[in-house]
Amino acid sequence: MYGGYYSGFYGSGIGGNWFLLLMLALILSAYAQYKVSSSFNKYLKVPSRSGYSGREVARIILDRNGLNHVKIETIGGNLTDHYDPRSEVLRLSRKVYNGSSLAAVSVAAHEVGHAIQHGEGYFPLILRNNIAPIASISSRFVWILIVLGFVISPFLLEVGIILYLAIVLFQVITLPVEFNASKRALLQLEENGVVYSDEIDSSKKVLSAAALTYVAATLVSFIQLLRLLSISGRRR
Repeated sequence: MYGGYYSGFYGSGIGGNWFLLLMLALILSAYAQYKVSSSFNKYLKVPSRSGYSGREVARIILDRNGLNHVKIETIGGNLTDHYDPRSEVLRLSRKVYNGSSLAAVSVAAHEVGHAIQHGEGYFPLILRNNIAPIASISSRFVWILIVLGFVISPFLLEVGIILYLAIVLFQVITLPVEFNASKRALLQLEENGVVYSDEIDSSKKVLSAAALTYVAATLVSFIQLLRLLSISGRRR
């Protein structure tokens, strides 16, 4: 029944359309990953004329926004930078923490943007933080339930879709959070004299490339959700 159903689904015009949309979204996602990596590596080689390191930039912006208590730590990996709202710690990868390139200061300022959001009680961030544990648990079990839904019971498929909906919701809420953090970052970089007016476009390119990855991931998840809903409807 499992194989027969999928044969029927992909044999139909609707199934072909979903597959084409999903492939296009996956191509966009791959392009977004390439874009953020290439933009980061490109501007990692371009020094900021202010000479501040990512850590120094983060400290300046944090202190000037009344967030003196937020600590800054290094973390391994590449582009693993993030703000932890639970411990109120800003974690920067070594290239960002120690680097004084336009890429380093831009990424550091973006993560500080999240700290400022947290300090101000920015509602989309609070909502995302509350949904994050649910989305994390859902990601572990969603595909197991969906596969079991084909093999054992359509009910398990519907439970899997509900869990997947939590993941999609998390990604949708992430979009305004990330765009707002980048907007704050650019404002803080310019207001605090970290980057000069002729450098701001380069910072925008770094942050815009990163934002594209979130857009692509959300699009892929949304199309996948619609496809799963279509499959569930046909199994009823």
